[in-house]
Amino acid sequence: MTAASANVKPATGGDGSASPRHVAIIMDGNGRWAQRRHLPRVAGHRKGIEAVRTVTRAARAQGIEVLTLYAFSSENWRRPADEVGDLMGLMRRFIQSDLDDLASENVRLRIIGDLSAFAPDLRALIEGAVARTAGNDGQTLVVGLNYGSQDEIVRAARALAGRDPATIDADAVDAVLDTAGLPPVDLLIRTSGERRLSNFLLWQAAYAEILFVDALWPDFDGAALKAALDDFATRERRFGGR
Repeated sequence: MTAASANVKPATGGDGSASPRHVAIIMDGNGRWAQRRHLPRVAGHRKGIEAVRTVTRAARAQGIEVLTLYAFSSENWRRPADEVGDLMGLMRRFIQSDLDDLASENVRLRIIGDLSAFAPDLRALIEGAVARTAGNDGQTLVVGLNYGSQDEIVRAARALAGRDPATIDADAVDAVLDTAGLPPVDLLIRTSGERRLSNFLLWQAAYAEILFVDALWPDFDGAALKAALDDFATRERRFGGR
């Protein structure tokens, strides 16, 4: 699928009649949320996990087919070791506490990124969660872990390096990305007021509508998601055609 052609019935926006199939969110602002409350950064990350639960449920209620969340970037390893350790612990606890709910809600969990950098036990836990939900056919929840779009595109290029160049087109590239088989991103949201993509889904969001919101991620909730979807519905998508 190419970014412009993968949707048989594109989520067009413009008149409120269409909803995005694929929403992606850069979950930013946990640290600032904690700082403003004179709390340790891990408190912001814990509150951010609560927001993940709230927003994933709200997305299912809104009929969003694919929700992609940027949880841990390939650049996040540069953070202080104690903060990285806290994040790893939160990943473990989230999987252990929420996997039953995801399975019972018919959610398929999918991971994008390079898991090889994680501790073996955490990697096994993640892979087990993916395997347990692989047969579900409801919403797909995609989580970016040790993910960077440039690294993903480099890995895709390596996968295609031995092929006849004449056979390599946008569909061929799309088929070897971490998101292979998923629809392109229709709506990309970044919280916390920052206005950059931070190496997130650069290929998949080629024709995405982008919305930057001031709310810090722990404060982003179902109402905020609904407001984002309402904004999407007002936009006229042209896909470069006019």
